[in-house]
Amino acid sequence: MNLIIAVDALKPPLTGIGRYTKELVSRIRVSEDIHQLKYYLNARWVEEPLTIPVTGLVKYESLKVPRVLRQFYLGKTVKNSVFHSPNFFIPPFVEHGIATIHDLSVFKFPETHPAERVRDFERRLGQTLSVAKHIITDSKSTREEVIEYFGWPSARISAIHLGVPEVYKPRPHVDIYAQLLSRYNLTPNKFTLCVSTIEPRKKVDRLIQAYALLPIRIRTEYPLVIIGGKGWHSELLHKVMEDAQRAGWLYYLGFVDEVYLPAIYAGARLFVYPSIYEGFGLPIAEAMACGIPVIASNRSCLPEVTSGAAKLINPDDVDEFSLSLQACLTDLIWREKAVGQGLNVAKAYTWDNCAQQTLKVYKRVANAI
Repeated sequence: MNLIIAVDALKPPLTGIGRYTKELVSRIRVSEDIHQLKYYLNARWVEEPLTIPVTGLVKYESLKVPRVLRQFYLGKTVKNSVFHSPNFFIPPFVEHGIATIHDLSVFKFPETHPAERVRDFERRLGQTLSVAKHIITDSKSTREEVIEYFGWPSARISAIHLGVPEVYKPRPHVDIYAQLLSRYNLTPNKFTLCVSTIEPRKKVDRLIQAYALLPIRIRTEYPLVIIGGKGWHSELLHKVMEDAQRAGWLYYLGFVDEVYLPAIYAGARLFVYPSIYEGFGLPIAEAMACGIPVIASNRSCLPEVTSGAAKLINPDDVDEFSLSLQACLTDLIWREKAVGQGLNVAKAYTWDNCAQQTLKVYKRVANAI
């Protein structure tokens, strides 16, 4: 089949959608089922998309004509190709399009997004659904939401779980001790970890409030480590984090390159993810794959993704949240059980499986051309 993949999400620093795109491209490109593969970016063809995260540069065939004319030209050249957008939106000229809709947070929780983003999604996703032949979601939960919210036909939407790279695995503490101590001043098995963009729906504020209620002995022995870039509407929360850092029980590391993340995960005593809404929650799968016990929100797809392996909490009940933190840090019987269950659940989340299931969707759309 002839295939086109949009690579607009492949830009540094890589977000979750960028990583999803990168992992898919690296596997789909070697498939024997693909006769011709092109990469699309801003109405142009990209020559080598996997170099983008490294160099930040793009080489492309530039057509020195207005964008609308470029799209018209491209529409003529892609009529017999399957087009996949891993990042929500399909261009209007596409006839055989597949879109991955990662979540509906913009529609379900518009108050947690800038108003211009909400308007943009409403316009562009509506246009995408008008031309899409098939939709992919990251979870069964999001699949059901798309069907219900948009009245989308259930036969034309597939839930395909994301994957975890093989570098996310349990590691002996002796192997990561020097790296964690020298680079981040962290001691293995002596910190609680949260990896999340700092924005309202992630409920990092509730995590900090719950952690502040822990006995000072526990906060001192197991400080809270937060990793993630600054998101929308997070100024006040950053001030709260600064206060906790001065008190000595919180470390905010900001954005951390993915090359260092596996060791940090593997060195944590506990992983916490209190988000009220996700399409998948990739950090949870990564933590489980590293053999780390998990506390997660009981909202959206997180019960599905953790599949009984995590302690589920209501992030808005700060008192309950704090009690769960204390129990999960200290209850050795629960911790041992959670590690084993998490490793077993995480085995199902592989990028090879994600790519194979995605390829089946490509074939289905291609067979209808």
